[in-house]
Amino acid sequence: MGGPGRKGDGAFHRMRPRIPFLAKKMNEHDIAAPLAAALAAKGYASLTSVQEAALAPEARGRDVLVSAQTGSGKTVAFGLAMAGDILAGDTLPDAEQPLALAIAPTRELALQVARELGWLYEQAGARIATCVGGMDYRTERRALERGAHIVVGTPGRLRDHIERGSLDLTALRACVLDEADEMLDLGFREDLEFILGSAPEERRTLMFSATVPPAIEALARDFQRDALRIQAMGEARQHGDIDYRALSVTTRDREHAIFNTLRFYEASRAIIFCKTRANVNHLLARMGNRGFKVVALSGELSQQERSHALQALRDGRARVCIATDVAARGIDLPGLELVIHADLPTNPDTLLHRSGRTGRAGAKGTSVLIVPAAEYKRAQRLLQRAKLVAEWGKAPSADEVQARDDARMLDHPALAEAPGDEAGLAAALLDRFGAERVASAFVRLWREGRPAPEELSENVAPAPAAPRERGEFGPAVWFLLSVGHSGRAEARWLLPKICEAGGITRDAIGAIRVKTDQTFVQIAAPAAPNFGERVELEPGLTMRRIEGEPVFETGPVRDRRPGRHGYLENGETSDAPLRDRKPHRGQPARPAWSEDGPRSEPKPKPARRPALLDPEQVKPAPRAVPDRDAAPEAAAEAPRKARWSAEKKQAHKAAPKTAPRAEGKSAGFKTHGGAARHDRPARGDGAEARPRRAAGFKSHKPAAGGSGKGGDRPFRAGPKPGKR
Repeated sequence: MGGPGRKGDGAFHRMRPRIPFLAKKMNEHDIAAPLAAALAAKGYASLTSVQEAALAPEARGRDVLVSAQTGSGKTVAFGLAMAGDILAGDTLPDAEQPLALAIAPTRELALQVARELGWLYEQAGARIATCVGGMDYRTERRALERGAHIVVGTPGRLRDHIERGSLDLTALRACVLDEADEMLDLGFREDLEFILGSAPEERRTLMFSATVPPAIEALARDFQRDALRIQAMGEARQHGDIDYRALSVTTRDREHAIFNTLRFYEASRAIIFCKTRANVNHLLARMGNRGFKVVALSGELSQQERSHALQALRDGRARVCIATDVAARGIDLPGLELVIHADLPTNPDTLLHRSGRTGRAGAKGTSVLIVPAAEYKRAQRLLQRAKLVAEWGKAPSADEVQARDDARMLDHPALAEAPGDEAGLAAALLDRFGAERVASAFVRLWREGRPAPEELSENVAPAPAAPRERGEFGPAVWFLLSVGHSGRAEARWLLPKICEAGGITRDAIGAIRVKTDQTFVQIAAPAAPNFGERVELEPGLTMRRIEGEPVFETGPVRDRRPGRHGYLENGETSDAPLRDRKPHRGQPARPAWSEDGPRSEPKPKPARRPALLDPEQVKPAPRAVPDRDAAPEAAAEAPRKARWSAEKKQAHKAAPKTAPRAEGKSAGFKTHGGAARHDRPARGDGAEARPRRAAGFKSHKPAAGGSGKGGDRPFRAGPKPGKR
């Protein structure tokens, strides 16, 4: 009933349970005989409110969306609700395909649901198969092939079986989503849509969730039809059996406070919640070293390790469980008396889920928050949003733990019983050691079997006061003060003056509205006569009574963003702001831009500021140049000599390109033509100066008399040999 091709109508019919918790007897309901016998065998004398609502006449055969907290009996509720869909009289028919499917977010919760449905449908002959991650896939497939009336599993493994063809949902009549909000938080929406889309449309869908956020409502609209919304009793009422305590500690005493809290309450079973796996492993090692019987639950453990940990808690081999929020989601530990929040939860729903592990089925429980000084405000907001009231205090000290141990020892039932077979040994001990030494030995043995309490710091910051919720103010009278924002008036400055002038407390003062030149104050009607018609708070500051309620005028509100155009003529959208809703309304509207429109003249660049003269940064004066005008005759008599003349140019062209090697010259010396420096005539002797060859260029062109390198050897082109 509801797949991807068929959407529900989205209408929720709300119904609240009409009976109090455990109010009506089971024989007043139409419960199948096998299920009624199973409930009686478990000690059920009446049903919880959510179970009553699930069996109401208006809920039979309809899709339901149930919001109820942990510990309200949701598993038995949907087990009873789907009985009418899968039972044929008092027994289950033979079926090759499953008739009912229950989906849970975690392995532990899925196995727990399977156990609950197992004893509930045991006398009806139900075969229940589980499909959870971490278990052997072949074993699950064989169980499905043998035939199962009810299948319980996690979303990922169920989808895997459906895709492989080992799970056939064509005969499915009822589908249950337990802890639906948690499955969406864990990212299973795609898997849920695939599973529900593989089921027949005429099925019945039952969704159970602790909270109903918008995502759950959207999922219900897509896969439910004409769903009945069942809302269990309020959270505060459901957690009425839980005592909330907030312990203020220093940061370095956080772990010691946890140890002393466990020793102070000495609960038979306790659970400690941490935010991360690393915190779980750290606390597990510290507590194990101190002698606590402790196990851990986290996502890094295998399914076998998690099962062993839960079994150790159930049979008493362990008394404390350290877990993360996801790993402990939905697990049921009978007799859990204490919940400790080593790390504060992130939201009120998580706080309620954690605390819901205790105080189940009418039993009493305690939920303790360990709050360092830096997290006081956060803890207050968390409790306020969860609508819970906690008792603030300090963590138990070592002396308080010791005193509680002594009281438990004195009240031990063994001391109240008459001596039995041990009377002879007791008499021998008294005769040999005396009563005082025997009693001292008993006390030492009693204390040695328990972890020693820890010493805590004494300089703990005082616990914050609980936030006070102020209700409606009631009848009031308005007064006008002759000062406002222009006179630097503030509510915190006016409040003590008003209280002093009228002899009232701040509880008798309501709203304070500070305006530009005046202030309006609301005074409770019983305290208004204390001010009369007019009173002077201080020289120049008066407070007078006004009739009726003032009207507070508000100035024009500027749009946070300009309006947007709709669609243009060509069908496209435009993001340009509307002309009449410009952000700056006081300025004239600028003309629209066009290709042929006039262009504005460029703005002149601002004049450059003159640099400040720094004596150290002033450049030195330039070098003095001789003044030619001072001796014009000398300049005329000495004409400027040309650097290169035409005669020298002709001589340069006529000169041979290379000169013969000088005699006596070693072959290892390179010469670029001409004789050695000591063989050349001086320029002043009348010899013609030979122009220099440009530096950096070597000519490899052979001359008439041979090559420029190596005498008469022929020139050979090619790469130069590399160095060895």
